Amino acid sequence: MRSIERRYKNIEARNPFWSSYICFAEAVKNQHFNRQAISRWFGKLVEKDDYARSDKKQLLNHLEDLSNPAEDNQK
Repeated sequence: MRSIERRYKNIEARNPFWSSYICFAEAVKNQHFNRQAISRWFGKLVEKDDYARSDKKQLLNHLEDLSNPAEDNQK
């Protein structure tokens, strides 16, 4: 799934002063990516200096929630 990488690179180019984590969060926001894809690309694209290793699981949970928001309007 290359679309995460493509979106990330576009956001990073438009916002050179943002951290790699912020760019990645914007890339997955509301895009309905599964946890496996988020985790794989997180490891490849986000710089290790942008997060504490002990926080990685919580960050991945947050990114998954960001990518797959709960629906507000029920039918």
